Amino acid sequence: MSLSPIESVQGVSGTGYAGSTKAPGSTGGGFGTALTGAVDDLQSLQSTSKELAVSAVTGNLDDIHKATLAATRAQVTFELVAAVRNKGIDAFNEIMRMQA
Repeated sequence: MSLSPIESVQGVSGTGYAGSTKAPGSTGGGFGTALTGAVDDLQSLQSTSKELAVSAVTGNLDDIHKATLAATRAQVTFELVAAVRNKGIDAFNEIMRMQA
């Protein structure tokens, strides 16, 4: 039995917003573009997961591992996006509490 290599998680590496080397304020988008890209990737992962789950339930999927991996990727990416959103809200609330 041979093992295949672990695939990289979509939305984390190779998309330009995780570990980006661009300087803040440089042209090319910034945090807003990165966040938009992350949400778009999340939506794509969730739709793929849903399609594979439907295929698995209807019996049209040969390899159940594909559906499991897609669901896990979507869940982990969702948790990451939610954590970034929560940290952003916490930072905003902290700034609003500062005295002038």
